[in-house]
Amino acid sequence: MSSEQIIRIPLERVGALVGKEGNVKEEIERRCGVALEVDSKTGEARVTYQPEALIESNPFKALDIVSAIARGFSPQRAFSLLEEENIFSVIDLREYAGKSENAMLRIKSRLIGTEGKARRIIEELAGVQVSIYGHTVAVIGEPDASRIAKEAIDKLAKGGTHKATYEMLQKYRTKQKLDKMQLWESQRPPEEN
Repeated sequence: MSSEQIIRIPLERVGALVGKEGNVKEEIERRCGVALEVDSKTGEARVTYQPEALIESNPFKALDIVSAIARGFSPQRAFSLLEEENIFSVIDLREYAGKSENAMLRIKSRLIGTEGKARRIIEELAGVQVSIYGHTVAVIGEPDASRIAKEAIDKLAKGGTHKATYEMLQKYRTKQKLDKMQLWESQRPPEEN
């Protein structure tokens, strides 16, 4: 007996999900051990898997990849979810903007920044990937990195300054580097005299 999950994706993202000659769809099926059907008229993506074959398949990663592509990520970026440590999360900007279209545009502009600078800085300093699409911001990255990126997005969406947000991200990055260096130092073999 098989199980299935259905995800609705925007019609304009169906092409990205299917890929040229179906190559993205086939890669999801092959790498996640699932069957994927995409209805180009309704935007329904149906992920089917065998519950008894969960050891060989990864339907939950397949669902995340489909959702990431639906939220504006390129298939190549979405496939980074196959790395065990990466997670996918979505922030609904309507929580900040309400029903105001002007507020939504202002918030998205703050998150993107001039020529994409704000989004790029969040990605670089937190070590994540960010997609701003429709009324959502999606993040792919390790749990700690995703948490700090979501904190930065929250600050900017609430009207916080870019400078204070970048400083918070820089402190996080510096701490990460120090932690890695200390870990490396602790694992180095003792020097011989």
